[in-house]
Amino acid sequence: MNITLEQAETAIRAAKAKATEMGVKMDIAIVDAGTNLTAFARMDGAWLGSIDIAIRKAKTARYFNMNTGEIGKLSQPGGALYHIEHSNGGLISFPGGIPIKGRDGEIIGAIGVSGSTVEDDHAVAQAGVNALQ
Repeated sequence: MNITLEQAETAIRAAKAKATEMGVKMDIAIVDAGTNLTAFARMDGAWLGSIDIAIRKAKTARYFNMNTGEIGKLSQPGGALYHIEHSNGGLISFPGGIPIKGRDGEIIGAIGVSGSTVEDDHAVAQAGVNALQ
């Protein structure tokens, strides 16, 4: 099953609300279970360079069904996934990408957020995920 456009828009609204609350400008991407872009929002003034990063974070989270920050921990020198960021046309291995699960626990997509610190990116992405719980 894939995330619906309605669900993706709900996640983006929640993520934008969290970013506004935090005073940050974000690029927010939602991909479906097949990593196809389903919805995207670039808040006014958000960095142009973060557009690609947000999309890649969402795809990375779905490719491996885990938070991008966890992939980052595993991809450090000496780690089990060292240099994985060079696969799949380029991955992002720092926080801000989170898989999205459906009601039955199956992964239906992922969210990727970029535009501030990785801690802020993760918090905004998590707000988007939480809106679908």
